[in-house]
Amino acid sequence: MPELTTDVTRALVGAGLEVRADAGTRSMYASDASLYRILPLAVVRPRSVDEVAAALSVARETGVPITARGGGTSVAGNAVGRGVVLDFSRHMNRVLSLDPETRTAVVEPGTVHAVLQKAAAPHGIRFGPDPSTHPRCTIGGMIGNNACGSRSLAYGRTSDNVAGLELLTAAGEQLTTGYDPSGVPLTRGGADELSGVRTVMARHLSTARTEFDRFGRQVSGYAAHHLLPERFDLTQALVGSEGTLGVITGATVKLVVDAPVRVVVVLGFPDIVAAGQAAPAVVAHGPTSCEGLDSRLIDVLRARRGPDAIPPLPSGRAWLFVEFAGEDVEEVVGRARRLAGDGLAGDAEVVVDPAVQARLWRIREDGAGLAGRAPSGKPAWPGWEDAAVPPARLGEYLAAFDDLVSAYGMTSAPFGHFGDGCMHVRLDLPLDQPDGTKVMREFLTESAMLVGGFGGSLSGEHGDGRARSELLPHMYSADALALFAGIKHAFDPENLLNPGVLVDPDPLDADVRPVGHFPVRNLAMAYPHDGGDLAQAVHRCTGVGKCRADNSAAGGVMCPSYLATREEKDSTRGRARVLQEVVRGELPWSDPAVHDAMDLCLSCKGCASDCPTGIDMATYKSEALHQTYRRRLRPRSHYTLGRLPMWARLGGRVPWLANRALTLPLVGSVSLWLAGVDRRRSIPAFARRPFRRTFRPAVSDLKPVVLFADSFTDAFSPEVAESTVRVLRDAGYEPRLPSDSVCCGLTWITTGQLDSARSILRRTVAALAQDARAGVPIVGIEPSCTAVLRSDVHELLPGNEDAALVASRVRTLAELLAETPGWTGPDLRGTMVVAQPHCHHHAVLGWKTDADLLAATGATVETLAGCCGLAGNFGVEIGHYDVSLAVAGQNLLPAIDADPDAVVLADGFSCRTQVADLRGRDSLHLAQLLDPTRRPVAREG
Repeated sequence: MPELTTDVTRALVGAGLEVRADAGTRSMYASDASLYRILPLAVVRPRSVDEVAAALSVARETGVPITARGGGTSVAGNAVGRGVVLDFSRHMNRVLSLDPETRTAVVEPGTVHAVLQKAAAPHGIRFGPDPSTHPRCTIGGMIGNNACGSRSLAYGRTSDNVAGLELLTAAGEQLTTGYDPSGVPLTRGGADELSGVRTVMARHLSTARTEFDRFGRQVSGYAAHHLLPERFDLTQALVGSEGTLGVITGATVKLVVDAPVRVVVVLGFPDIVAAGQAAPAVVAHGPTSCEGLDSRLIDVLRARRGPDAIPPLPSGRAWLFVEFAGEDVEEVVGRARRLAGDGLAGDAEVVVDPAVQARLWRIREDGAGLAGRAPSGKPAWPGWEDAAVPPARLGEYLAAFDDLVSAYGMTSAPFGHFGDGCMHVRLDLPLDQPDGTKVMREFLTESAMLVGGFGGSLSGEHGDGRARSELLPHMYSADALALFAGIKHAFDPENLLNPGVLVDPDPLDADVRPVGHFPVRNLAMAYPHDGGDLAQAVHRCTGVGKCRADNSAAGGVMCPSYLATREEKDSTRGRARVLQEVVRGELPWSDPAVHDAMDLCLSCKGCASDCPTGIDMATYKSEALHQTYRRRLRPRSHYTLGRLPMWARLGGRVPWLANRALTLPLVGSVSLWLAGVDRRRSIPAFARRPFRRTFRPAVSDLKPVVLFADSFTDAFSPEVAESTVRVLRDAGYEPRLPSDSVCCGLTWITTGQLDSARSILRRTVAALAQDARAGVPIVGIEPSCTAVLRSDVHELLPGNEDAALVASRVRTLAELLAETPGWTGPDLRGTMVVAQPHCHHHAVLGWKTDADLLAATGATVETLAGCCGLAGNFGVEIGHYDVSLAVAGQNLLPAIDADPDAVVLADGFSCRTQVADLRGRDSLHLAQLLDPTRRPVAREG
């Protein structure tokens, strides 16, 4: 294999292609969002149709297969292969033209769905199909699978929305499909292929006329009915062929008018079966969407993100989210109310507010990721992902499927496009057991027989891929399978295009990624939510790819490094895939691929809250650094920035000398280099007097509170701590400091010095334990340090009762004030605030309490999404400056530049430092904004 890899790579490079064949890249592209892991020989990122043709030429010469890939969000294993993977998302990702008059657009295959929608939106039009992965899936991938999405009741499948295709056949022939002005299908090129297809069809006409197109979501197999002589519509026939018949290089898509008014009706039912049974009657009301959701999925979300993550729902254990759309508000609301009052559900609610609607749809869109944890608490996997039955039989099917799942001792949380008869589900298949794949095969086979008995389709929108192609005999006759084989041979006689899928399929239980047990010993972190198993933790990543999307519209943070570089290795998913190779024993911790993937991780923890599967890459990065450098020489920044609190205490003893030294031209520049700090960064000055030296507790009868004055606040921003003291006293509390000088160990954690971090945290917990046992709240000032005491303490001190007690007493300033009866904040009406929540505040602590507090003051607040880009030591380290600046440019800098007079609110020391360093602008901590002795001067207007 290494020789073949070298030969193929050499040929591809010789053809002038952008080729990646390193261990890290191959690991990242070995999986998509499916169960499967197949290492490719190489990854090519074509820039043009000519380069696609060149890659196909190399494939023919070497006999190496080609697999086309878009966003890599396939749940059936359609986008992985043993040969060359063509990643269209990197370069061939443009909207080439858009015509509002004809409502069409010409796109490259790697165009992200959301990019097309953004281009169409100013014209009041949109691309109709909208799968839940729309912020990151590509149009080419949607064409490959015949994706549908939640609004297919109104807009149909992808095949209904494609007006023409450009593709290359395996032989390198350019093939163009489309329609003439009267709508008659036309095709140019590919004469040999088309002749072969017509010959095959002539032998199977009866089957093609009777076994296909029986209901709307029959997606499995080839759409052979479109190749009948009386229609021969190659455009529609190629949609859903999963990259096995040609390589799409361009598409003309139809656009539809985007209705300006949308209203959602939420219907509550006693169980998911009742919801499924009601769906056909709901569809009779003419909605654009009818989506089903089981309470088991809602329970997972509540457990992960708390009760506030779910807007109020009607009573029930299952729900239908039903959307109506139109031009007139009264008309649309009237239709919604008629459905709500029709008596189909036990309870109903009409939702007009677009913000609440967005929250509801976000639950549905995150369904695949949320379902990555089964109701049992075990990992849940795709495999039987999107079966569909005629909608009239959905309720029966759901009941029978639940019985089948229970018979195998498994659990599930169904959801899906109930108006179309399509169910999505993830299952806690016992893949960690020796007979795991045997159980998987038996269960999937019985599931295929079940759906076949209902006249259904193994796939309702995601394609068959490696997960279901072997099961097609349970749905189609032998003659239909022979027809598929003939169509495949006519287009691809050498089986170069995505082999193992649809025709001559690979076994469904081959190459299963999470099979087996991969114990990684001597771990530093506890991984309490994964049973102490790092393999289970990193396999939380199911590949749904939300980390490849811009999540700022929903207030998200993940993943700032990917948005800065657009490289798979800098996404949460890419990093998880590399770590999965580590736990398999395929890569050592010290492998360059591991550290290349981890290098630009900002440890922002955005993924811990924003990834629906609950990945915590910051923790995994700390583990990776710990495992690599334990008892070894470390990068010099680990000794300086990674131990900054220690150096800060030393500098705080003679701050004037430390500040003077850093301003001397030679001494300062050499010091920065020795510290591993980028020379373009300025270093914050030490305060003249650290806070701990100046603080004097008062003797009073106020309620006691422990003030956790972290090292950053103490040495660099004592004024923030002083404001915190004044706010606490004004609220009826008397703050006191811990008896010993304490530290949370954050910088040791982020640099992987976890043995030291554990010792530091143990001392800190001991210093705080007595107050915690007495019920005294512990208030943090710096969000990242507060988050360590709330969360990381469980990772580093598992089973420590005092640590758990301390964590339960930790509060942010806003949380404590919100719990304080009678406290009211200052009147800030007329004050414009641009707020940059610290990433750890967003991900671990939650910023809603702060948002509610600010709203109560009357301030006008613009809350920013994303990361500031400094992220502790990350943004000042050599090699990270450009990415740090790019991340700041995503949300923070545009917002503060747009309003130079606004108050910039940033609780994080690193956030305030970034604003000062890049814009020379002051920013405030919440305590300073609330400080009774000062008032901000920025006003609206």
